[in-house]
Amino acid sequence: MALTGRAVLLTAFGVVPVALWPSGRTVLLWVLLVLVAIGFDLLTAVSPRRLVITRSPDPQVRLGESVTTDLTVRNTAGRRLRGRLRDAWQPSAGATGDRHRLDLPGGEQRRFVTTLRPTRRGDRRSDLVTVRSLGVLGVAARQRSRPVPGYVRSLPPFHSRRHLPSRLAMLRQIDGRSAVRTRGQGTEFDSLRDYVDGDDVRSIDWRATARRRTLVVRTWQPERDRRIVLVLDTSRTSAGRVGDVPRLDAAMDAALLLTALASRAGDRVQLLAGDRRIHTRITGVSDRNQLLHELVTAMAPLEPALVEAGWSRLAGAVNALSRRRALVVLLTPLEPAAIEEGLLPVLPSLVQHHRVVVASVADSSVSAMAQRREDAPQAYDAAAAERSIALKERTGEALSRLGVTVIDADPESLPVRLADHYLLLKSQGLL
Repeated sequence: MALTGRAVLLTAFGVVPVALWPSGRTVLLWVLLVLVAIGFDLLTAVSPRRLVITRSPDPQVRLGESVTTDLTVRNTAGRRLRGRLRDAWQPSAGATGDRHRLDLPGGEQRRFVTTLRPTRRGDRRSDLVTVRSLGVLGVAARQRSRPVPGYVRSLPPFHSRRHLPSRLAMLRQIDGRSAVRTRGQGTEFDSLRDYVDGDDVRSIDWRATARRRTLVVRTWQPERDRRIVLVLDTSRTSAGRVGDVPRLDAAMDAALLLTALASRAGDRVQLLAGDRRIHTRITGVSDRNQLLHELVTAMAPLEPALVEAGWSRLAGAVNALSRRRALVVLLTPLEPAAIEEGLLPVLPSLVQHHRVVVASVADSSVSAMAQRREDAPQAYDAAAAERSIALKERTGEALSRLGVTVIDADPESLPVRLADHYLLLKSQGLL
């Protein structure tokens, strides 16, 4: 049961008869009148249980954009239902226009639309749908809340996609220079052409030269269908925020840009995401548009877990994919304690079979803190920042000695630097 504003006004209006005929009996009669009005409305209101409520299929939307969700309400009673409906959602779903006016004749149905603009990545779930059915007088209503399950999947925003056209142009330049590229590791035969001064004599094809009676050289192009394995760390270190962005989200942005670029280059991209266990595994997708869609959809519900990363399990999962050499990108924060205790012991087995890159989201505020020394508190902060930077550099050097490339950059720069490193490997024939 719910009382409306009319019930309050009706009760307040009782001041008039009490003032005209001041007595306890007048007050009692007026209270009885109000109770009778409330009871009459409760009897005449259509029961909310007579409504059949269904929700439209769960939508998807990029973080920061809007989408709508629909409720279909059917009145199975024989009388008209008047009242209000509220479609409640988690606060982070950003629901607007979730309160609707109901005026539904018996046997008919209506569709009610709620706009959602999620403020956080992941699955934002609906709460309860509340129906308030008013009586004839509008003094009281019958009210019932029921779960109508639904969610909106808020996808990673992929802000770094604005850098994709320029990197694709660089990729086309690399492919265009393949006709004059000399033989090297990670290249495959393309075609034959006449020898010109400056060509590597090791590229001369002597059989073709004998047939044509003029010097002929082989040309080479970067190998395609290479493997890129992205390992997304979802352990406690990825929960830290840099600015207003979790490290995990920034790592996703870098992974998506590299995926979009590598798939256009004809390389095969695979994803592993996990901490102590594997939460997401994307393999065997050859269509580049389908690949990017599957990665975005699979990344959306991932959340950091307050546990240490199980690097032995993650490394075993990488090696289990294939023994064929691949570019393995470990998207994990460069936290000295976590790296030295968990990752360093398992790196030799990875480096033995793959080319390994550690991509870390750096916090630029630490560098800024190290520069501010205007008073004693800032000097202490600067000392702590310097120590943190020194420990990270020591960890980076330990990784480099094992043959690992370390890319440590802020959330804006990391996707670009990782993509540029991939292009450098392609241009040098090292991938």
